[in-house]
Amino acid sequence: MDERDARMALCCAVEPGNRAVTAAVAEYGPAAVFASLCKPSSRSRWERRAKAVDLTVVRRAADRNRLRFVIPGDDEWPEALDDLATGEPVQEMGGVPFGLWLKGDADLAQAAARAIAIVGSRAATPYGRSVASDLAAGLGSHGIAVVSGGAYGIDAAAHEGALATSVPTIAVMAGGLDSPYPPGNAALLQRVAGQGLLVSELPPGEHPTRSRFLARNRLIAALSRATVIVEAAWRSGARNTVSWASACGRVVLAVPGPVHSATSTTPHRLIRDAEAVLCTGVPDVLELVGPLGRQPPGRPDQHRLLDELNADELAVYEAFPARGEIDAGEVSLRAGLALGNCLAILDRISERGLIEYGAAGWKLTRPVTRTGD
Repeated sequence: MDERDARMALCCAVEPGNRAVTAAVAEYGPAAVFASLCKPSSRSRWERRAKAVDLTVVRRAADRNRLRFVIPGDDEWPEALDDLATGEPVQEMGGVPFGLWLKGDADLAQAAARAIAIVGSRAATPYGRSVASDLAAGLGSHGIAVVSGGAYGIDAAAHEGALATSVPTIAVMAGGLDSPYPPGNAALLQRVAGQGLLVSELPPGEHPTRSRFLARNRLIAALSRATVIVEAAWRSGARNTVSWASACGRVVLAVPGPVHSATSTTPHRLIRDAEAVLCTGVPDVLELVGPLGRQPPGRPDQHRLLDELNADELAVYEAFPARGEIDAGEVSLRAGLALGNCLAILDRISERGLIEYGAAGWKLTRPVTRTGD
């Protein structure tokens, strides 16, 4: 059995994220490990499943569903997944996947090289869905792929936002790609496959389970340069993805939300405990994951011309009514300055374009509404 077949067989026989088997594969190679699982003397829990593997059936199902199988060493294999070999285990899981089934025309390695994960609650609020969609679309406009899990709520909103751009989006599944889960997102996942990729380490015909969702989360985290958590309750699968991101040495960002919302509990706790960086938009993400030496996108300029005025100049400017004209003498009186000094200041402010001389006196160049700020 060659390496590709052995890895495919291991995906069929062993549950994802099994640290013992992945460690054995790293030491002895996939063919030797699979052969040992098939021996009655192995006393492995995977023995019966290993003996039942029929790769001919698996390949037919893959061909029928237009899936391809990639393994470490392939051009399309993302090197970032290798970090799972050395990262700390999460809930006793870990390890590099034996291989991955893909559906879609995008190149996984290329997409993952510039990818950000966006995760969060299935029971998302309208606020959370809006933030996730805007983040994904904004990242896509900068050529950054979005990785998520294809679930309801934040995942779906992130994929929708990414699909509004021309950049691939990646949905990592917890079951076989012949029947993407959840069924209610079938149309969305079909669009993801059309523009990006569906990814799974499970063969066709396998259904999602709780442990497979947890193992799937490690792929979402490892495939991405950073993970953004938008909304999540205290006990959440998205929180598990954050744990995987930290274990892989990835940047974690959290979006704040209403303090009374249960779905804001985890993001707020992560920010409070310094486990995540506050994220309020795309610039925050780009600033943390942008290439070294490259300036992050500029933020809105908060500078105003009034910030350049000294105390006397500001007093003169503030002496003007919001509308209408005023003579220099009245400005001098209101500002509490000598007329000669006031005239000099009026000239300086005029040169800055803040005031101008009209038909019968000085006036602001544009009407203003003054507040107490």
